[in-house]
Amino acid sequence: MTFRRRIRAVFDTETVRVYQAYAPEIARPATAAGRFVPPFSRTRMTWIKPSFLWMAYRCGWATKPGQERVLAVDVSRGGFEWALRHSALSHFDRAGYPDAPSWRAAVKANPVRVQWDPERDVRLRPLPHRAIQIGIGGAAVARYVDEWTVRITDVTDLMTEVGRLASIGAVDEAVRLAPAERPYPLPEDMPAHVLPAG
Repeated sequence: MTFRRRIRAVFDTETVRVYQAYAPEIARPATAAGRFVPPFSRTRMTWIKPSFLWMAYRCGWATKPGQERVLAVDVSRGGFEWALRHSALSHFDRAGYPDAPSWRAAVKANPVRVQWDPERDVRLRPLPHRAIQIGIGGAAVARYVDEWTVRITDVTDLMTEVGRLASIGAVDEAVRLAPAERPYPLPEDMPAHVLPAG
């Protein structure tokens, strides 16, 4: 079955990979420490993306100011799933909530936000299916930094090389080089707004 909305990621039995892009002054100490350290801010919502190509679209292949370094953050599957269980959609959608007051209550009760955006191909064109973005805020930021993060790897060189290949028309090479993401198997008791949907 083809799903219009489904989480796809690089993962193994212990971890799932998400991406973030930062300025060098945040990325370098985080990479060296293997976790986020100052000047990373724990007071702001931090958005993670399991999709490499959606990250490419967001940071312009690591060319946008403040997003020059792309980090692959391997987080525990338990932490990743905790975030999804304690999330609310970033906007009201009748497919996820019966009414606006129910959505507002969910937003108030949960520290994590979820939104679904069109997935991208290696030319950064929108695809028919959607990729998830997960916004971690409030007390969940400390969990992300102190408990869930297993390792941080700077993948800027990979990002820029995939972008270079795509820019010269070497699409097949770009696709082969980009991380191969698979459907992530979610437990059935997850909130409806994060489960696969057609």
